[in-house]
Amino acid sequence: MAPRLQLEKAAWRWTETVPPEEVTQEHIEAAYRIGLEPCQRGVCRRNCRGNPNCLVGIGEHVWLGEIDENSFHNIDDPNSERRKKNAFVGLTNLGATCYVNTFLQMWFLNLELRQALYLCPSTCSEYVTGQGIPKDRDYEPQTICEHLQYLFALLQNSNRRYIDPSGFVKALGLDTGQQQDAQEFSKLFMSLLEDTLSKQKNPDVRNIVQKQFCGEYAYVTVCNQCGRESKLISKFYELELNIQGHKQLTDCITEFLKEEKLEGDNRYFCETCQSKQNATRKIRLLSLPCTLNLQLMRFVFDRQTGHKKKLNTYIGFSELLDMEPFMEQKDGVYIYELSAVLIHRGVSAYSGHYIAHVKDPQTGEWYKFNDEDIEKMEGKKLQLGIEEDLAEPSKSQTRKPKCGKGTHCSRNAYMLVYRLQTREKSLTAEIPSLFLFTFFPGCPYEFVSLEWLQKWLDESAPPKPIDNTGCLCSHGKLHPDKISIMKRISEYVADYFYRRYGGGPRLNVKALCKDCVVERCRILRLKNQLNEDYKTVTNLLKITVKGNDGFWVGKSSLRSWRQLALEQLNEQDDDADQNNGKMNGDAQNKDESNEEKREEEEELNFNEDLVCPHGDLCISENERRVVSKEAWKKLKQYFPKAPEFPNSKECCSQCKILEREGEENEALHKMMASEQKTALQNLFQDKCRPCLGSWPQETDELYIVSQFFVEEWRKFVRRPTRCSPVSSVGNSALLCPHGGLMFTFASMTKEDSKLIALIWPSEWEAIQKLFVVDHVIKIIRMQTAETSPESTLFDSEPKLCPECREGLLCQQQRDLREYTQATIYVHKVVDNKKVMKEAAPELNVSSSEAEEEREEAKPEGEQDPDFNQTNGGAKRQKISHQNYIVYQKQGIRRSTRHRKVRGEKALLVSANQTLKELKIQIMHAFSVAPFDQNLSIDGKILNDDTATLGALGVIPESVILLKADEPIADYAAMDDVMQGREHFIITL
Repeated sequence: MAPRLQLEKAAWRWTETVPPEEVTQEHIEAAYRIGLEPCQRGVCRRNCRGNPNCLVGIGEHVWLGEIDENSFHNIDDPNSERRKKNAFVGLTNLGATCYVNTFLQMWFLNLELRQALYLCPSTCSEYVTGQGIPKDRDYEPQTICEHLQYLFALLQNSNRRYIDPSGFVKALGLDTGQQQDAQEFSKLFMSLLEDTLSKQKNPDVRNIVQKQFCGEYAYVTVCNQCGRESKLISKFYELELNIQGHKQLTDCITEFLKEEKLEGDNRYFCETCQSKQNATRKIRLLSLPCTLNLQLMRFVFDRQTGHKKKLNTYIGFSELLDMEPFMEQKDGVYIYELSAVLIHRGVSAYSGHYIAHVKDPQTGEWYKFNDEDIEKMEGKKLQLGIEEDLAEPSKSQTRKPKCGKGTHCSRNAYMLVYRLQTREKSLTAEIPSLFLFTFFPGCPYEFVSLEWLQKWLDESAPPKPIDNTGCLCSHGKLHPDKISIMKRISEYVADYFYRRYGGGPRLNVKALCKDCVVERCRILRLKNQLNEDYKTVTNLLKITVKGNDGFWVGKSSLRSWRQLALEQLNEQDDDADQNNGKMNGDAQNKDESNEEKREEEEELNFNEDLVCPHGDLCISENERRVVSKEAWKKLKQYFPKAPEFPNSKECCSQCKILEREGEENEALHKMMASEQKTALQNLFQDKCRPCLGSWPQETDELYIVSQFFVEEWRKFVRRPTRCSPVSSVGNSALLCPHGGLMFTFASMTKEDSKLIALIWPSEWEAIQKLFVVDHVIKIIRMQTAETSPESTLFDSEPKLCPECREGLLCQQQRDLREYTQATIYVHKVVDNKKVMKEAAPELNVSSSEAEEEREEAKPEGEQDPDFNQTNGGAKRQKISHQNYIVYQKQGIRRSTRHRKVRGEKALLVSANQTLKELKIQIMHAFSVAPFDQNLSIDGKILNDDTATLGALGVIPESVILLKADEPIADYAAMDDVMQGREHFIITL
């Protein structure tokens, strides 16, 4: 049989010590998390996911009645409550039972005591049949010893982060809401345990308390007159040491053993002298136990108040304690080492919190036990500093003394536990097989789908045949990772299910896949080896490579090679899942799988970061470095297909040519930008621009280009090395499919003024020389001597296309009435006056530079189709009217950003949304009840709650004015008012 310790560990942990070829059936069951931990009934609130043995909370309430929520702990995520690797199990604080938890953890880590308790016979044999099959009733401890056995077994084997000791506490009759004296509890329980075990036949069990904790001392009285010496031998389980007036533990022990004079009224009656005589009395230590408990008397009686008080006195103690100077016989070994420090946090003797610092006897590491939370100390050192800082400060508080190496001092420690240094350290406490079998039934079992079990318990519909195919691995057996959605049932119950409902395949113990376990074992061992190789490679990279020896490796690959190697191992670990996709029903959508595959292909593999687009060595030496042959050999073990470039390898010749061409192109772009900026200086600076509203007298013709062209050109001139040059003027975007103009003169001065830019004739001549122009668009002033400036007529080339213009307007109106998730602005009116934008000018500042920065964030190549980089862009694209509308939206950038002011909030709405629904949004935004909202837009009152926003003329970027009749800031009061208004019912 495999070592029990391996089976105690969580799934897969034993793979660190067991080679794949030595995997046994017990190892396989451990990997499948079978037999490791039963469900703790009374603790589970709902089903323990990942535990195939838990049959609680899967729908049984339909048969058994509703579950009492108060009888269960509130565990939101059972998986998060599982203990971590190599961690101890905590204990739940039931109210004021922290003092019990500290002693339980200390006793649990006493391996001799734990093993003796496991040897103690229990009534668990009554819960299994002669064949070892568990009976119907659950195991319940009957005696104090059995309760301690049960707790220790769970602390040793449980996969939970903490367990519930309520059965043990209840058996002792302790009040969970009242904190008891910890020292008194320890004494009483040890007496109770000793009395219970004294009836056992096995001497190792019967005498364990005396052997571990019991010592002897003698009260020795010497008569000063005749010198007669009398002794009274007494047993002790702890030494009670006075700490008042002392700074060191040894001083406390010395005072405990000091000589006391018996004089005056306190004289001693001497049997030899047959009279009262002056005498001396002292305590002599005769023998010491393996575990020496030293009680520091911090809680003393205060005569003035009549109550106990706590002494917050610092006491120094060492990790090694030599008790030989205090012993009567000096011929023994009396070197003790510190094994536990019990702490009381707080300044009062009647309140506070108990925690324990205990050393693991097997590893020598210190742990802090704080009920459910357990913290491992760093570097195998006891650390008490943070505990000493938690006491309530006072003016008379003494300063903490300095502690040397191997010593500590505490003002909160109330018990110090020392263990004899010569004790056996390799002892392991083995849970009795019968007791372990009771916890983890070993009767023949099978697995069935959790989903099917839930449907069977529901009874709302006849259950279908059992389908376990979704949990099979590529070998046709139960997949290890699917055990979390399966439940283990007895073979007898499985026979009943399959006879009545059919289905399959049946999954018994033979269905556990050894191949999957062995493969997982192999991968985990490789992962462990990876950590060692990482240290080796790190050291090899520190070696300077001389000459042409070595290989080029990408710096990015070197930084992440361990992560890449780990991902490769994880991919191998997931191969079984992917191969199993067809049968387990978890296969992804084809499109999603293909998309993920494409994303994976785009990710660079190891050393591909120094490969140029031509498949050769990149020219940038800043992105690569030379490593030694030994380092490269180690890396190739993990990445055998990685591209290999010796140190003597030349860089890519094509990349060198392209680099020179790139430098030449940058110089060319700078020259072009400088030339264009000089030729179109006013256009670049947006100075002296012509306007249709006030036609300039010096010319009768103005030319038109799209504002999008102007902005793209300005970006290039500002940053010629970062932006591609604009080579053409795509005026076709301003024309309809028939070649007619899409804007009227009135619209050019109003809503369409942001889409076009007016150009002077001199600027137009420069544009024609510098760019390829597909269409010339100009505005001509038609004015005679008789006409006044107000009656000036304009003409255009090409002419306006009324048909397409009308179609565009109709389409725009439809778009405004059929929008979804558009932004509108609600402005709250203050004192019946709208706060104008001029009242908050600092909120209206807009940075064109910032806007251009945002636009430049577009990937290269995402250019507007109307501004081509070749002469082919001059050709007109023949498109339908419907496509033209879409083309217009894409080709012309509309800068219609709304600038919010104070008292205004943006809301997302849709055209088919009712005014009533909008009022609910406004209520949450402004804390104004719907019936107190007066809304208007462009002077029009909005009062039809059933009308849609599209029908009311609310379009994207609209500003709605809100006037509140009765502002209500308190939501609770608002809810009361709303419930009273029966005429306005809100349905959320």
